Amino acid sequence: MDKSLGLIFLLICVGLVGHMTHAAFMEKLANSKICADKDCSYVISMAQALEDYVASDCRYINLRRGQMIYVFSKLKPAEGAGVFWSGSVYGERYVDQMGVIGYFPSNYVNETHVFQKKTVEIPTTGMDFFCA
Repeated sequence: MDKSLGLIFLLICVGLVGHMTHAAFMEKLANSKICADKDCSYVISMAQALEDYVASDCRYINLRRGQMIYVFSKLKPAEGAGVFWSGSVYGERYVDQMGVIGYFPSNYVNETHVFQKKTVEIPTTGMDFFCA
């Protein structure tokens, strides 16, 4: 019995180490972000994709024209940088993508409904740009 538990423990550790080797901290896209609350856990607005967008790495999400997106934060970029928002897709047609949060260019969407007009600005952290 002890050998079996040891083997299971070893397999779990190897799996975790293997999984961790694929994770990486990516370049920060901005030093601060605008959110509905201090934890960025509430939706600011709803937006609709104006055209398709293909994610360039794991920080981003793919968008399909017409797709609805819940917007959780809006990055406040340095002067001259692109403007990205973070969100999650919505809709029965996109069940496989629902719940996945990532960044997308704000010029690819039209904000259709604002849920939270009062927002807070908070600093971004390395975990905001972590790829797993």
